[in-house]
Amino acid sequence: MMALPFYQKHHEHYDRAYRHKELQSTLSQYQKEEKRKSAVYSHGSTAYTRGSAAYRHGSAAAYSHESAAAYNHGSAAYDHESAAHSRRLKDSNIMIEDRSYKLSPKAKRAKQSLFSEEKENKAIDYVVPVFTGRQVYVSGITDTEQERIKESAAYIARRNLFATGEGISATRVATSSSTEEQHEKKSRKVAIRESAERLALKKTLEETEEFHRKLNEDKLLHAPEFVIKPRSHTVWEKQNVKLHCTVTGWPEPRLTWYKNNVPINVHTHPGKYIIESRYGMHSLEINKCDFEDTAQYRASAMNVKGELSAYASLVVKRYKGEFDESYFHAGTVTMPLSFGVTPHGYASKFEIHFVDKFEVSFGREGETMSLGCTVIIHPDIKRFHPEIQWYRNGVLITPSKWVQMHWSGERATLTLAHANKEDEGLYTLRVVMGDYYEQYSAYVFVRDADAEMPGAPASPLDVECLDANKDYVIISWKQPAVDGGSPILGYFIDKCEVGTTHWSQCNETPVKFARFPVTGLIEGRSYIFRVRAVNKAGISIPSRVSEPVAALDPADRARLRSHPSAPWTGQIIVTEEEPAEGVVPGPPSDLHVIEATKNYVVLSWKPPGERGHEGVMYFVEKCTAGTENWQRVNTEIPVKSPRFAVFDLAEGKSYRFRVRCCNSAGIGEPSEATEATVVGDKLDIPKAPGRIIPTRNTDTSVVVTWTESKDAKELVGYYVEASIAGSGRWEPSNNNPVKGTRFICHGLLTGENYIFRVRAVNAAGLSEYSQESEAIEIKAAIAAPSPPYDITVLESVRDSMVLGWKQPKIIGGAEITGYYVNYREVIDGVPGKWNEANIKPVSERAYRIHNLKENMVYQFQVAAANLAGVGTPSPPTRSFKCEEWTIAVPGPPHDLLCTEVRKDSLILLWKPPVYIGRNPVTGYYVDVKETEATDEHWRSVNEKPIANKFLKVSGLKEGVSYLFRVRATNQAGVGKPSDTTDPVIAQTRPGTKEMEVDVDDNGVISLNFECDQMSPDSKFVWSKNYEPIEDESRLAFDAKGGKSKAAFKDLGEDDLGIYSCAVTDTDGVSSSYTIDEEEMKRLLALSHEHKFPTVPLKSELAAELLEKGQVRFWLQAEKLSGNAKVNFVFNDKEIVNGEKYKMKVDHNTGLIEMIMDKIEDSDEGTYTFQLQDGKATNQSSLVLIGDVFKKLQNEADFQRQEWFRKQGPHFIEYLGWEVTADCNVLLKCKVANIKKETHIVWYKDGREIMVDEEHDFKDGVCTLLISEFSKKDAGIYEVILKDDRGKDKSKLKLVEAAFADLMNEVCRKIAVSATELKIKSTAEGIRLFSFVNYYLEDLRVSWLHNDAKIKYTDRVKTGVTGEQIWLQISEPTPQDKGKYIMELFDGKTTHTRKLDLSGQGNFIHVFSDRARILGGLPDVVTIQEGKALNLTCNVWGDPVPEVTWLKNEKPLTADAHCILKYESGKSASFTMTGVNTIDSGRYSILVKNKYGTETSDFTVSVFIPEGEDEVSQPEPSKGDKKKV
Repeated sequence: MMALPFYQKHHEHYDRAYRHKELQSTLSQYQKEEKRKSAVYSHGSTAYTRGSAAYRHGSAAAYSHESAAAYNHGSAAYDHESAAHSRRLKDSNIMIEDRSYKLSPKAKRAKQSLFSEEKENKAIDYVVPVFTGRQVYVSGITDTEQERIKESAAYIARRNLFATGEGISATRVATSSSTEEQHEKKSRKVAIRESAERLALKKTLEETEEFHRKLNEDKLLHAPEFVIKPRSHTVWEKQNVKLHCTVTGWPEPRLTWYKNNVPINVHTHPGKYIIESRYGMHSLEINKCDFEDTAQYRASAMNVKGELSAYASLVVKRYKGEFDESYFHAGTVTMPLSFGVTPHGYASKFEIHFVDKFEVSFGREGETMSLGCTVIIHPDIKRFHPEIQWYRNGVLITPSKWVQMHWSGERATLTLAHANKEDEGLYTLRVVMGDYYEQYSAYVFVRDADAEMPGAPASPLDVECLDANKDYVIISWKQPAVDGGSPILGYFIDKCEVGTTHWSQCNETPVKFARFPVTGLIEGRSYIFRVRAVNKAGISIPSRVSEPVAALDPADRARLRSHPSAPWTGQIIVTEEEPAEGVVPGPPSDLHVIEATKNYVVLSWKPPGERGHEGVMYFVEKCTAGTENWQRVNTEIPVKSPRFAVFDLAEGKSYRFRVRCCNSAGIGEPSEATEATVVGDKLDIPKAPGRIIPTRNTDTSVVVTWTESKDAKELVGYYVEASIAGSGRWEPSNNNPVKGTRFICHGLLTGENYIFRVRAVNAAGLSEYSQESEAIEIKAAIAAPSPPYDITVLESVRDSMVLGWKQPKIIGGAEITGYYVNYREVIDGVPGKWNEANIKPVSERAYRIHNLKENMVYQFQVAAANLAGVGTPSPPTRSFKCEEWTIAVPGPPHDLLCTEVRKDSLILLWKPPVYIGRNPVTGYYVDVKETEATDEHWRSVNEKPIANKFLKVSGLKEGVSYLFRVRATNQAGVGKPSDTTDPVIAQTRPGTKEMEVDVDDNGVISLNFECDQMSPDSKFVWSKNYEPIEDESRLAFDAKGGKSKAAFKDLGEDDLGIYSCAVTDTDGVSSSYTIDEEEMKRLLALSHEHKFPTVPLKSELAAELLEKGQVRFWLQAEKLSGNAKVNFVFNDKEIVNGEKYKMKVDHNTGLIEMIMDKIEDSDEGTYTFQLQDGKATNQSSLVLIGDVFKKLQNEADFQRQEWFRKQGPHFIEYLGWEVTADCNVLLKCKVANIKKETHIVWYKDGREIMVDEEHDFKDGVCTLLISEFSKKDAGIYEVILKDDRGKDKSKLKLVEAAFADLMNEVCRKIAVSATELKIKSTAEGIRLFSFVNYYLEDLRVSWLHNDAKIKYTDRVKTGVTGEQIWLQISEPTPQDKGKYIMELFDGKTTHTRKLDLSGQGNFIHVFSDRARILGGLPDVVTIQEGKALNLTCNVWGDPVPEVTWLKNEKPLTADAHCILKYESGKSASFTMTGVNTIDSGRYSILVKNKYGTETSDFTVSVFIPEGEDEVSQPEPSKGDKKKV
């Protein structure tokens, strides 16, 4: 089933609002005129025009808005489900007569009409006339091929929309002479025809709607398409502007507006922008435009199938006459300039500089590559922006999905999102400012992607579509440079319909010719193509797809190009054409063979002149030359295009061809036959190019030239290959054929010898390889040097002058061999003829010119020479007068050179002045300033003059550019400064290496310098104190590759100094090393070590005891080789490995050890380890005699005993004690080697301590807890471990001093546990108290009052109750106020607790204002049942206390039975009315305020009179009041 094209989607908004105003007016007038002339048109054919009144009111009801939209949406469906079941609609024409018409009889050969198949119309023996329509389009001219494809597809759809089906023929009728006949025929025939039309259209529309309900929407997916693009505008300031566009696509695309490639956000600019989207129609409205709105606007539509953008420019103008810079504010790289004046108004041109430029680049297919360049434009004009253009091989590049461009205002970048070989070429960045531009170019190489199959060829490139027709197109491509190692057998061509992802192969067998005709296309559809190469190893990856191409008749394509269109809006202008009834087409003309290969022959012809107004098709016939046996080639399907490719021909045979036309009226006569054509390739493979000549270019590239292939036809280009001489491996230098006979091969290895070969390529294939070129070494080509500069006079006498100059900035790739000096006289300002000052070149940059005339004025010029020749002379100097200098101070130094440039320092070298003045030069001053600074900023680097002709300048700022100059001084003063150096930037270049000093194994001291930036002609130049080394007897020089070494033969004091090395033909690569006396001593010591090596030791010989009492002797060397040997010596006798001694040497770690099993008295003496490792030796000794030996022996014996002890259960920590936080004593020890049967027994003073629980030896710890430790616990504690392996014991003496220490710690813990002092009131007074964990008599307690010890009396007492230590003060008085301190002495330390009772709140209130019960309550109350009980007591306290009554220690609440009163805060009463036995119990009153609480208890006993049992009374409690 055919996929629904994009142009058949719903577009209900394509109404008259989009019609051109002039077109709409013309249509309206035309319709009125036709309506007036003939009423027929108000009901008939004019129903096809949607905008007419007849459409709204006529009888053609089938053309309702809904039906018409469905018709538009379903025109493709009509192709499949028409009543005639036709697969395709034939071309038909809608024709409107000027005055009148009548129906035509049916043509003899015409098929039955669609309408005649209806039952009502069986008797009708005529067909409906069809009219030719021409549409007027509204949109502007389109440029791209892709847009033309879309327009052509829309054209086919519109044309087919008005075709009524197969078998309908177009006729023209003779006009009637009278109006009456016309009206009579209308009433009889036209009504019947209109009825048939309505029924047929209604049925078609119903079938179309049903078809679309069943249609699978997945097949409708296609990328966004701009039906109407936004239009550029130029408006005045303060005006509003609205940009429109219409987009189709499925799924519905999402559209985003951009300004200068920045998304527009309506929220950040409220009211400025209004964006609307509805039914595929989108708009951007910009309110009150100003100059900032001058920009390029982009509408970007995106869905799952892709993204597409459309552009429009907006220019905002001011109401002013003079020039305004803001008009030039384009905001985009593509806004051209159209003014004749320069933008800054008044300069002749811009200065455009390229910085940080992109170089020759190498990429691979599929990678993302980016080219960038910073652009500096002077002068910088605000709002005036350059136009940035990118070119590939001279062709302007436009943005696409493959290429993106960006301009940030300073940097231009071009990004290849997915590089392909088609992208290879010379890229040029052009910066345009008005009528002036500058450009920069560099080549981009794209290598082939890795093949999916090893050995498969690379992909073809540059796939193009040629000679497209209705059902036929020719595909061409270029062959790849890489065949994968085996010849390419041919190519497969694949096609894919636009909007789908299904690729189908067009040819069954590979074709070798690089063009191929693809037939069987469906008219009106667009296709893309790709090509794959194949060899015996496999198939290549596909090429980049071609641009889309539409299957269209070339005439239709030409019509579309001459009349560019917008999407169909229902606007149709009808024209008149001459009728031709049932015409059998005539023969085609101009039949000829346009291409012939061994696989196919392509025929081309022109359509016949007589063909009627139907579309014609063609049958192609062939016959073998010399016969008349014609055979039809396309027997099944006629050809629609006037092009045809004939396959299945026998190679080498001759054929003739002819073509017949056909239509519904029949098959016409054949055309004239072609001349005999031999089947075979007409295009020959080109011959190999000749004379391959490589020429040096740079140190990584070579220029290759060749002579073109002879008699080459349709030459596509050349492929160049390079190979390192002798390797046999060839690599392509280009992957896109180059035109011309010259190519620069980049990416070569410096210093290697390369050979080259070339082959030509055309559509027939690739030529044989050319002969290989001569080998060429890759290094930079040499050229003559540039002119010297800064020429100055260094000395002048009566008949000679000395000139000095600077070395040329460009030396031409070879060393300067010398300089030539010219001079000329200048008389009255007129220069004379140049004269040569020297015949032989001078090597120094200073030269004395003799035989000059005194007081004559001269000009000079200097030219440099190298192997390439003499360079261009410098411009003439200013005029100098030859006269005797008589000044006393010296002349300027010359030949300044900056070397060893680093980020914070450099070395400045110079030569002394030629003219020294009246006295010898005594020193030099070096001046420095930043390059951009003025002359006032010159400063001297050295405060005192220096005698050396070099100086290290330190303290520079990284990245800053500096200038330097030198002044010479003598006794007369300081002379004229030298010329300044060129600007020097303080920076350490990447890859910079410093000179290093080295001492080899033979003790030879050398200086070494390495350089990785050398050219083939670079050399190392060594100097001492920056003077050439003339005496080479003390140094030996050696250079190999990029390394150079200066070895000292016998380093001594004569060798002290600064040694430097510079590399010629580089960008100032140099370094230095200073050897002073201290460094010399270090190097000589190191040299001696290397000459007479020793085995370095990490540690000397030492002894240590092992676990079993063994003695280990050991030392460790820094490193040992596998051949190292060790001798073990005791008292000058070598000892060997045996029962007593065990020796071991670890060569990896350098560890050497000897283990003595047991040390005895006879082992006293000296032990020595002697090492030998190659030439290196060493030894280390250990003396074990006297006390040292005895001590080691005793320790060894003890260690041995300990080892035996530890074989059974044993203590690893012996018995000790600690005091816990609860002030208890914990005896503990730590044991090891315990098993289940091991027992532990505790003893005190020889008596076993019974322990309730067995020890579980958790964590190997055994404990014994002694709570409330006191003097009775003193004694000797012992713990014994035992099992069948043995036993171990540990004792702890807790007597005398040890016990005292333990008691002190217990007392300390108790004292620390004491709480802060608190106070409470008692019946007698107040009590100060503190709690401890428990109390011991050994803890001495004392109290202080105002820092004085308290004397205890009957009123003031102290004591201990349980864990409470207290001080009781009875009947306190104001004299008892103050600070109270309780001191606790643990035997070593005094611990204190304090309480301040100085203030009123802390003392007076506590005693005078605390809550108290003053009296009034009895201890016991006995009362008869039924009586009333009333008790009253007085209460005191400030503040007034709270009163609470309790019964049996539970709160008592007042009610009618129990009345509780509290009056004036002084009197509290307790009343019970009618007591009973349940009221018996213990009662209390509790009074409380913030200073204290007091309670008073009493007992109530209720009895029953007349001898009844009394209620059991509770025991009376004490009647004393309780105070808290």
